[in-house]
Amino acid sequence: MRPFRNLKASSLIQDELGKIFTRDMDFEGAMVTIMDVVVDEKLLHATVKLGILPYEKGPGVYLYLTRHAADLHHKLLKKMNIKPMPFLKFTIEEPETAKEVVKEAEEKSETL
Repeated sequence: MRPFRNLKASSLIQDELGKIFTRDMDFEGAMVTIMDVVVDEKLLHATVKLGILPYEKGPGVYLYLTRHAADLHHKLLKKMNIKPMPFLKFTIEEPETAKEVVKEAEEKSETL
C-alpha cells in the first residue's frame, strides 16, 4: 500500500463531508462539526468523529447520519476519485474532548 494514502483520503473525506453537511444537511438546531476522520490502511472503513452542540442533540444527529450514511457514501463517491471509497461510521466526541480542541485552538491563535 502506498504510504500516507489513508491520511490523504481522510483529509479529502473531511473536506467533502464538511461541504455536504453545510449544503445538504439539516440538523434541526444542532451545530455539527467534523472533528476528525480516521481511515484504515486498506481504505475500507472511515470513522468520522463528530462534535455536536448542544450535546443533548447528539443521539438525534447520530441516528440521522447513520440513516443517511449510504447517501453520503454515494455523494462522496461521485465527488472524489478514491477506489475503494471507505464506508462511513460515525462517532460522537465527548464534550470534554471538544472543549480541549477549542482550548488548543485558542492558545494557538493567541501565540500568532
